Amino acid sequence: MKDITIAIDGFSSTGKSTIAKLLAKSLGYVYVDSGAMYRAITFFAMKEGKISTEHFDRDGLISELPNAKVSFKFNDSLGFAEVYLNDINIEKNIRTLEVSNLVSTVAAVPEVRKQLVKIQKEIGKNKAVVMDGRDIGTVVFPDAELKIFMNASAQTRALRRYNEIKDNGEAITFDAILENVQKRDHLDSTRKDSPLLKAEDAIEIDNSDVTIEEQFQNILKLVNSVLKA
Repeated sequence: MKDITIAIDGFSSTGKSTIAKLLAKSLGYVYVDSGAMYRAITFFAMKEGKISTEHFDRDGLISELPNAKVSFKFNDSLGFAEVYLNDINIEKNIRTLEVSNLVSTVAAVPEVRKQLVKIQKEIGKNKAVVMDGRDIGTVVFPDAELKIFMNASAQTRALRRYNEIKDNGEAITFDAILENVQKRDHLDSTRKDSPLLKAEDAIEIDNSDVTIEEQFQNILKLVNSVLKA
């Protein structure tokens, strides 16, 4: 059976990563969370004092980018690859609200996107990959055999994100999460470089009222139809 590239784009907290992981595991494909890569660079910028809620040293970050090595290492016990920054596991560090509040600003920097898109294209050059993000079907893999665009209401997505962060032990309010989701939607959709857009040939799925399992099975049917074509 042929190998294909599966590109999953959509707004934040639409369950892209969860579905992508399930698909990759089911198919024996490589899974890449491109959003985690941008979060890793954001975490790097925070550590280097290049960005905070009060300031953003854009030029300083750009000059330090060569010192930020982002990679993935498969965790057998978890069943998916975790993100590393300069060989240090930062999977939990990048899932905080502080990183969420800053990642869209960092992701809008063309030099950051150029560096990470190059890595993403290299990872997917042999196909057999499931990658999720904001511009996978439009910029990274415009020729992907299957493109999915995932959406859900802001309220639904904020509740998912709230539960995720709360489960990680971080004290946060739902209103703060909702504000973050709405802010990121605006920034992701209006940035000049590779804005969040639905590819013309992408299949849009609204998962506001379906379970992860239902969604997975529906998308798996789409995958199988492409594989058999």
